[in-house]
Amino acid sequence: MLRLTELKLPLDHPPEALPAAIVARLGIAADEMIDFAVWRRGNDARKKSAILLVYTVDVTLRDEGAVLTRFSGDQHVRPTPDTSYTPPVTAPTGWSGKRPVVIGAGPCGLFAGLILAQMGFRPIIVDRGKVVRERTKDTWGLWRRSRLDPESNVQFGEGGAGTFSDGKLYSQIKDPRFLGRKVLEEFVKAGAPEDILTEAHPHIGTFRLVTMVESMRETIQSLGGEYRWQHRVEDILIDTRLDGTRRIEGLRFQTGETLEADHIVLAVGHSARDTFEMLHDRGVYIEAKPFSIGVRIEHPQSWIDKARFGACAGNPILGAAAYALSHHCKNGRTVYSFCMCPGGRVVAATSEEGRVVTNGMSQYSRAEFNANSGFVVGIDPERDYPGHPLAGIALQRALEEKAFVAGGSSYAAPGQTVGDFLAGRASTKFGEVQPSYKPGVTPTDLATILPDFVVEAFREALPVFGRQIANYDHPDAMMTGVETRTSSPIRITRGKDGQSLTLPGLFPAGEGAGYAGGILSAAVDGIKAAEAVAQAMVG
Repeated sequence: MLRLTELKLPLDHPPEALPAAIVARLGIAADEMIDFAVWRRGNDARKKSAILLVYTVDVTLRDEGAVLTRFSGDQHVRPTPDTSYTPPVTAPTGWSGKRPVVIGAGPCGLFAGLILAQMGFRPIIVDRGKVVRERTKDTWGLWRRSRLDPESNVQFGEGGAGTFSDGKLYSQIKDPRFLGRKVLEEFVKAGAPEDILTEAHPHIGTFRLVTMVESMRETIQSLGGEYRWQHRVEDILIDTRLDGTRRIEGLRFQTGETLEADHIVLAVGHSARDTFEMLHDRGVYIEAKPFSIGVRIEHPQSWIDKARFGACAGNPILGAAAYALSHHCKNGRTVYSFCMCPGGRVVAATSEEGRVVTNGMSQYSRAEFNANSGFVVGIDPERDYPGHPLAGIALQRALEEKAFVAGGSSYAAPGQTVGDFLAGRASTKFGEVQPSYKPGVTPTDLATILPDFVVEAFREALPVFGRQIANYDHPDAMMTGVETRTSSPIRITRGKDGQSLTLPGLFPAGEGAGYAGGILSAAVDGIKAAEAVAQAMVG
């Protein structure tokens, strides 16, 4: 089988145009092609008047060797790589050792548990939150009634933070083993639409993620895995030996229960601040890492569609348009869009009382009125929060507390129109773009909440982005604060064997440990963590 890349066709081409283009590109007769399958489909919208679909296809030919010889050196005609997944080890027959434990049931923990179960190790997955259906009810309690459950919300519970997001399934990670494909295939088995296997920028949406997570839980349980809900880790149990070396030997929960384990995947997500504090106190090596802070910015989705696709806006093949923007400012800061959610809404994403955090989400249809994105500035430890590995958490909390007070101390969020923000005046009302955040948005001056360097960078970047996407800096565009949890502010450093540098047996993984950013990369890191655990257990 051969893989043919960068095959471009007009947006509204008929079905028969694709096989004809394959035959023409390879210079073969039609009867020399036995079959073909689309591996990936994207679009090239640089020319709005002539948007193209861009295909990667796998082709079966009668004489593949001859074609490969003719196209020797052509990077767009290559043998199709083997993308099947094979675990590096499996549990020995009759294995009855101490079961591995996974802390956290988000994308990283979910796939760590799934792969360990598929390898025969019968993992135990523990999570401080609830099963996804109960968690969803608690999350709606904040959005509809301003009632926060600190243990069951957008951040904590089955499915992790990715459950209440756009469900984006693409990443910039290097993936030579095609672990991302393994993730997508497991999602399809669990009920995701099959087009996530072929779309260049696949997404699922919250409602579908809920049922998929449930299906994957059932798969893990059918393979001998076990879940324990509402089990927050209060402490880790450590065996300190006579020679001074240490090794993890178990967990203690807020319930008072203990669980013996000597191989533990730590997949707690980027908001498990109390867990980070406990680990630091127990001597687990943690270092501060860069993250970003800012707001959510909203525009009518129709504005973004028109700016990106021109006269082709609304074409069902293209769907709702997305964007990715970046600008390096005169003050040395970089402003960029983050986690762009077409046809979605801004949501309350705090997990701590007395704090406001924003995030974005959308459903599979991406059919809601507004587009939203994180509008953020990158910050780094040496410059912005030096002196302590957990100082980034203190910075996040300070901003979130300011936002809570500015919103009215009721979990409403502070908001401002772009026009008022650029003019340096507080908003008193909103215009054409109505904010989607629930429980509500209070007009205010975001400059009183955000650091001065962020305000300065935003005021420089907005007109720049407006020249790239028409109406981006429209006076009625809506800014809602604050966005602080773009990624983990810490990294729990691990060695090449996947284990903590200072506590063998602990395998830090995913977003919370500082090794992923988004559903796909977190899931891939969960697979890697499971493999590392399995190799340590049988090695």
